[in-house]
Amino acid sequence: MKCDVLTLFPDIVNAYLKESILKRAQERGLLQVRVHNIRDFAEGRHKQVDDYPFGGGPGMVLKPEPIFKAVEGIKKDGIPRRVVLLTPQGEPFSQAKAEELSKEERGLVFICGRYEGIDERVRECLVDDEISIGDYVLTGGELAALVIIDASARLIPEALGDEKSKEEESFSWGLLDYPHYTRPREYEGMNVPEVLISGNHREIWLWRRKEALRKTMNVRADLLKRIELSDIDKKLISEIEGEQ
Repeated sequence: MKCDVLTLFPDIVNAYLKESILKRAQERGLLQVRVHNIRDFAEGRHKQVDDYPFGGGPGMVLKPEPIFKAVEGIKKDGIPRRVVLLTPQGEPFSQAKAEELSKEERGLVFICGRYEGIDERVRECLVDDEISIGDYVLTGGELAALVIIDASARLIPEALGDEKSKEEESFSWGLLDYPHYTRPREYEGMNVPEVLISGNHREIWLWRRKEALRKTMNVRADLLKRIELSDIDKKLISEIEGEQ
């Protein structure tokens, strides 16, 4: 997975990329991320990257020239690129989108907006996808880019080390995750469920599936409408409804 990030604040992005799974994925050649300062592509002594909006209004707008030049510079190597604009107006990001991007054969270019937004000509001429990570406004697109890179990169084969981890995570099987426990078995009167220490793998699987269904029903019932429930799922849901 190859990514280029265009930002006015490279340190924000670089700091996160130097830790944990993303760091190891880069060291193993599974992930490549290059971070570019948009200001490096601005003209003039002051390297101005923003200006007042035509028509008036508050705030500043990112100028088109530096962004066009940055994207053109990245594309000079002849490798096809999929350009992604991080914006609250975009398609809601999801696990399915993360899986799609993790398999993208083209390089990915993430444009991180700032201030009041980006000149509309960037959106019209350069952008292939617009993605939002939620119905709220951030100071800039850097956090959104990192969220997308993180969620997508961990789906690359061998990125996690234990491939079963991603298979059982929230959303990967369409449900929220089941509860997790570790040692000690008892802590201040709170005990680990007996089924998890029984050694009965079938019963453990059923317990986990049931608790994942319970969590999803209570917190994100809308997700149940998006998946095909098995006969076992329906039986477990009936049990949960009886218990509640």
